[in-house]
Amino acid sequence: MPEGTTVRTAPPFRADHVGSLLRPPALLAAREDHAQGRIDAAALAAAEDAAIRDVVRMQREAGLRSATDGEFRRTSWHMDFIYRLGGIDSADEKIKVQFHSATGDIEFTTAALRVHDKVRLDDTIFADHFAFLRDAVEDGVTPKLTIPSPNMVHYRGGPAAIDPAVYPDIEEFWHDLAAAYAEQVRRLGAMGCRYLQLDDTSLAYLNDPAQRAMITERGDDAEHLHLRYIRQINAAIGGRPEGMNVTTHMCRGNFRSSWTAEGGYDFVAEALFGELDVDGFFLEFDDARSGGFEPLRFVPPGKMVVLGLVTTKRGELESKDDLKRRIDEASRFVPLEQICLSPQCGFSSTVEGNVLTAEQQAAKLRLIAETAEDVWG
Repeated sequence: MPEGTTVRTAPPFRADHVGSLLRPPALLAAREDHAQGRIDAAALAAAEDAAIRDVVRMQREAGLRSATDGEFRRTSWHMDFIYRLGGIDSADEKIKVQFHSATGDIEFTTAALRVHDKVRLDDTIFADHFAFLRDAVEDGVTPKLTIPSPNMVHYRGGPAAIDPAVYPDIEEFWHDLAAAYAEQVRRLGAMGCRYLQLDDTSLAYLNDPAQRAMITERGDDAEHLHLRYIRQINAAIGGRPEGMNVTTHMCRGNFRSSWTAEGGYDFVAEALFGELDVDGFFLEFDDARSGGFEPLRFVPPGKMVVLGLVTTKRGELESKDDLKRRIDEASRFVPLEQICLSPQCGFSSTVEGNVLTAEQQAAKLRLIAETAEDVWG
C-alpha cells in the first residue's frame, strides 16, 4: 500500500462520514411522546439537544475532524428540507418506492410533493439546526450541514409535480429553484457554515437502466437529465462564499438497510466529475452493486473523492487490510492524495435507521479514522 503524505486541512477530510446517524432510543421515545401529545415542542427540542451533544462527542472520540448533528431533528434526509421551500407543499397522492435487500423487498411510502406557487426561500432552512451544531463542536472539529440537492425537488415527481399554471415555461422553475438554493447557501455562509453537503440520489439512480426507463416513461429526457441536474447544482453553489467547501453525496438509496438502484457511475461519470463544481464527491463503493473504480479516471486534479467503502447497511466490521487494498485499487484511477475514506451512506437516512447497533456504528467510524491514519498519516 503506498503511503500518502498530504494532510487535509479543509473538508472533505481523510476520514469523514456522510451525515445521518442512528437515533438513540431516548430520542425516538421523545419523538413518539411528542407525536402523541405527551410532551410539548420545548421538551422534544431539549431531548434533541442532549442527543446531539452526545453524538457530536461520539464523532470526536471516533477520531473524526468533522461532525454533523446526525440529522436528529429530521424525519428524513430530504423531505424535511424540501417542504420548507416556499411554493412547495405535500400532495394528497403518495409516492411508493421499492427498496431491495438480501432478505427481500420493502416499500417506502411518502407524500408526493407539488409545486403550487413560485419557488422561493423564505426563512433560512435548518438555520437553528446549524447554529446549535456550530456551538456544540469543540475547537478543531468542523461542523458539517447536509441538505438535499436541488435535483431532489424534481427527480421523484418530475414534470407532473409542477403546476403548469405557475410555471408554463419549465425554465422559470429551474431558475427560481436555483435562486432559492443560492440564497440558502449565501445565508448559511453568513452564519459561519464552511462545510456544506448536497445529498443527491438522482445522479446515482440515473446510472441504472431501469431508472432511466422510468424517467423516459414519464416524459423526461433520461439520456440527458443528468446534464440538467449538474447545471442546477452549479447554479445553486456558484456564488458560495469564499472558504465554504461543498461536497455532494451520491448513493443508490438507503432505507432500513435496503437500496433502490444499482450500477456503477459510468453513465454520468465524464460529465459529473468534469463539470460538477463541488470540492469533493462522496461515492458509494461498498459492494459489487456499486460498480468498479474505473469511472474515477474522469476526476480532474484538485477534486477529492471520498470512497464509501464501509457499509452502513449491516453491522459486521470490515477488514482494515481489505479497505487498504481497495484504496490502492482506486488509486490506479485517481491519485492517492485526492482520496478520502467514509461509509457508503448515512446510518439513518430516515428516522427508522439501518439494521445495526450504535456500538457497531461507532466501531465503523473508528475503523475509518484508524485506516485513514495508517494510509495518509
